[in-house]
Amino acid sequence: MVMKSEINNMTNVCACDQDSTTETDDGLIALYTEGDELFEAMLTAIRGAKKTVWMETYIFADDEVGQCFSQALSDKASTGVEVRLLVDALGSLFQFYHTLEPMLEASGVKVRHFHRWHWRAPLRYNRRDHRKLLVVDGEVAFLGGFNIHRQSSQRYFGVARWRDSHASFHGVLARQAGEIFDAFWCGDRHRLPKEETQASSMLVPNQTRRCRRRLACLYADFLGNAKQQVCLTTPYFVPDHRTQKALLTAVKRGVEVRLLVPRSSDVRLARWAANAVYAHLLDAGVKIYEYLPRMLHAKVAIVDGRWATLGTANLDYRSLFQNYELNLVSRNPDFCARLQTQFEMDLTEASAVCATRWRQRRWVPRLAELLGWSVRRWL
Repeated sequence: MVMKSEINNMTNVCACDQDSTTETDDGLIALYTEGDELFEAMLTAIRGAKKTVWMETYIFADDEVGQCFSQALSDKASTGVEVRLLVDALGSLFQFYHTLEPMLEASGVKVRHFHRWHWRAPLRYNRRDHRKLLVVDGEVAFLGGFNIHRQSSQRYFGVARWRDSHASFHGVLARQAGEIFDAFWCGDRHRLPKEETQASSMLVPNQTRRCRRRLACLYADFLGNAKQQVCLTTPYFVPDHRTQKALLTAVKRGVEVRLLVPRSSDVRLARWAANAVYAHLLDAGVKIYEYLPRMLHAKVAIVDGRWATLGTANLDYRSLFQNYELNLVSRNPDFCARLQTQFEMDLTEASAVCATRWRQRRWVPRLAELLGWSVRRWL
């Protein structure tokens, strides 16, 4: 589990001035909320690679975005740069195998599929690589919620493109990201990077040798230490009982808890499962907002404006207990402030869920919620 000392260490190293720039001991942390800008930065990094390009993604689609990345990876591999690509077998099912993969392999890209289905071990297919990570030359890394598909691009998908968040970073964090990718590629699913005692940011996988629910422990510990405010953004909100208890306990202590979720979801069962816990949380004082314009896919938490996490993990059973995930946890004051500003901006396009009206909803949605909650561990 996540130890209290980790939280205390991060608290101690962040006694820096709130007016400091983003340049910290960890390097520069950049925030992306538009897919086109992120993809251009990633492609620029790939095209400038001199030694290695290591990429890991849940969805790698055969569309305009996927084809652009395939071409960039192929071009770089053909020059002798080591290019590794790890895609999840289920996440990229029917979108990658028959068209993009042959071109990539022909140019020298090393392609692997995580947990392809096999009749001798069918249950492992349910355990997915949900991480979205790109590391170039061990010097720059990109991590967050964006997949490689057109739904994240305004250029190709229009104004309805998904609302997501991603970060890039250099220095120590980028080297650690490279260590994590390389270990995972070689079969070590639980490798932790070497800790930097004076770092204000760290990379946190959800499964290590000591704890298979490290992110769940992280959320519980930080919620337990919140003093004033918790802001959560997640596309799939299906919290386990421990996380629900941590949220309710924070509210009882007088902490303002605000939760932002999408009004429209690409996974209807997940929305129904989320709705099943709304009443309990609303009655306790948790404020729930539904993002209206488009699909919300960002995974962000900010506590007291002093620490934040951004990454690939949703607040649901699958991310916290089954999938392989990776989050950036930071006490960088500028990074936290930018995430907080983005959260407040998103709220201006969201509608608050009314506790009174929610209790008055009809029996049909209640049945749907029961169905969604019954399969919450498989969503």
